[in-house]
Amino acid sequence: MLIDLSVKVTKSSNKDALDNEKIVSFGHLGTHFDVMNKEFPLEFTKRKGIVFDVSKILNRDIDISDIDINLINDDMFVAFYTGFIEKHQYGSKPYFTSHPQLSNELIEQLLNRKVSIIAIDCAGVRRGIEHTPKDQYCADKGVFIIENLCNLDKILNKKNSMKFTANTYPINFANMTGLPCRVIAEI
Repeated sequence: MLIDLSVKVTKSSNKDALDNEKIVSFGHLGTHFDVMNKEFPLEFTKRKGIVFDVSKILNRDIDISDIDINLINDDMFVAFYTGFIEKHQYGSKPYFTSHPQLSNELIEQLLNRKVSIIAIDCAGVRRGIEHTPKDQYCADKGVFIIENLCNLDKILNKKNSMKFTANTYPINFANMTGLPCRVIAEI
């Protein structure tokens, strides 16, 4: 079974995103990689993936203790289902300013495990002034962030975590910090 994890960008959501977030540009619109100043490796287009349900974590950062870190292997596509994109429409002001975030310790553990991609169903793994520097930090370590996923709950099927194959197809842009992409889960 194939599940599209990419946000559908409409004229309305495009306008909302451009009105509510300064960094949103063509490269950072909808589901996209934050590649920063790095080149996206083609071998990253297909990865073994895992998604964790962290939707019950509220009013604090998502931390290592919230997932089974031992399920994560080298080169994986690691996704986090927060459910935030289902509560706040993509492009709205709250979507960009009050989304959940991963703790710095969790991000560091993911980098130590040498994952390829960290993916989330909201506007970033960190908020505000920490957003761009954390994306750059991860890219410098060869790990890319994918933001604004949807339908992760369909992979989970009411479980705490689920493995799948992630197929990711970024647009072949050059000299951009973000690459719009389509992400398809294969179960």
